[in-house]
Amino acid sequence: MILHGYFIRKFLGLFFGLLLLFFVFQALIDLIETVRRFQGANVTLWGLISLTLLNVPQGLYQIIPLVMILATVSLFLGLARSSELVVVRATGRSALGALIAPASMAFLIGVILVAMFNPIVAATTKRFHDKSQELRGGSIDVLSLSTEGLWLRQGGAEGQTVIRAASANPDATVLYDVTFLSYAPKGGPLKRVEAAEARLEPGAWQLTDATVWPLSSGVNPEGSVARHLTLRISSTLTQERILESFGAPSAISVWDLPAFIKQLDQAGFSTRRHAVWLQMELAQPLFLLAMVLVGAAFTMRHGRGGGTGLAILASVLLGFGLYYVRNFAQVLGENGQIPVLLAAWAPPTASILLAWGLLLHMEDG
Repeated sequence: MILHGYFIRKFLGLFFGLLLLFFVFQALIDLIETVRRFQGANVTLWGLISLTLLNVPQGLYQIIPLVMILATVSLFLGLARSSELVVVRATGRSALGALIAPASMAFLIGVILVAMFNPIVAATTKRFHDKSQELRGGSIDVLSLSTEGLWLRQGGAEGQTVIRAASANPDATVLYDVTFLSYAPKGGPLKRVEAAEARLEPGAWQLTDATVWPLSSGVNPEGSVARHLTLRISSTLTQERILESFGAPSAISVWDLPAFIKQLDQAGFSTRRHAVWLQMELAQPLFLLAMVLVGAAFTMRHGRGGGTGLAILASVLLGFGLYYVRNFAQVLGENGQIPVLLAAWAPPTASILLAWGLLLHMEDG
């Protein structure tokens, strides 16, 4: 246990040291990009810094596997140079036993990242998007989901309109059992429209089997009700804008994703993209474990054996290769080419098996 504790301290020191280094480096790059993006906007220096700090966690979260493999390479290169691995072997222990501590910590770090850091990243990403939209003078959101269905908001010169629908088709161009509540520019209600179906066309909603109640003051809504087989209501919404309002799955906490996926499914939208992201997040600890095994496979040898630079390059390139295979599987899963569970769990499982095979091949015991 003393030996494992020693390896854990060295590994965690290297991991958090590299993580801090990448944080500073990425914060400087993001700050320059933020200044360029909001040049001319009415925003203070502290506002730019706060935007940068909101955006950094998302980028840092994406490169955790790279930090993990670099920390592993640094750990075992240091142990090789100091001949500590030789001492471990001399005590009768297998050098593979030295992997227990960093591998266990990598898995634990993955669990903590998914359970605690993921909600933080989701919150900061959402806040960054909202503040960016506010600074650009645009609306924050046009869509919201609830147990009652989906809610849309559109605006124009004639005022605001709130739309509620029980369900929709997957590409958000057709709404079913829909209600339109129109408000005047000063905020007073103008009319209420209910329809069996609303189809989004360029510049307007085409309603079928619609009923209109005027809500202006001094008018009896029931006495002035009108029914239309078809009705056209102007709209500033587009299919792209509606779908973009869902935001990226990374902007939703992993704890809230199951309920959000259920609401999406009830509303009639495709849940594949969010389901793939949820499963990939759950598989994150296994992938970080694979990164540790890959890094160790090429660097758990004596420093005098030569070829250290080539071993480092091979381990980093293999880690990058597995990372991009994982992203490629994510794209295939989101497009429906492969099942969701296969897209999320096959890459980390295959990475662990590959790295373990390399370790057994290169390690002499």
